[in-house]
Amino acid sequence: MIGKLKGVIDSYGEDFVILDVHGVGYIVQCSARTLQALPQPGEAAALAIETQVREDAIRLFGFASDLERDWFKVLLGVQGVGAKVALAILSTLRPGELASAIALKDKASVARSPGVGPKLAERIVNELKGKGPSLGSVDPAVIRLSDALEDRRAPQPVTDAISALTNLGYGQPQASAAVAAAMRALGEGAETSTLIRQGLKELAR
Repeated sequence: MIGKLKGVIDSYGEDFVILDVHGVGYIVQCSARTLQALPQPGEAAALAIETQVREDAIRLFGFASDLERDWFKVLLGVQGVGAKVALAILSTLRPGELASAIALKDKASVARSPGVGPKLAERIVNELKGKGPSLGSVDPAVIRLSDALEDRRAPQPVTDAISALTNLGYGQPQASAAVAAAMRALGEGAETSTLIRQGLKELAR
């Protein structure tokens, strides 16, 4: 199995790159984000590779980092997510953004990806919660708050502060993250108005 390729960019297609490795041109399918990060033809490049072996073909998928490749493999474990949809998700969301969306059950962010409808987005965030390779990058306080909101255990001032921020046009995940940071700074007994002011400061950073 091929785990990494290092060579020279030969040419680009709509969703793939041909990487010349010692005279052999490998066709490697990539997310749009990875393709945009690669250099011009004739320049050196390296890609983390996921190899799929089928009866009728061997397909190579290339990624800018091992983390992006790990997310690709995790996404493929969800029913209804094939390689095309997984690449579409990784074209829309960076690994850290995907981790946050799953941790916060932010179905809307996942559903922004081409080919991902509301039902599939819901299945992805439900099945992958706690399983993603970079969930350690998500603030634990945000995850706890998200769980509390879902179970209706969040204190009223917290719920009111999040509601106020969403009424100002911020998304629920961003508002929740801002209020979680405000709670960490002010303490859990903070009043609604104080949480809103501190939350706005967090969002302005």
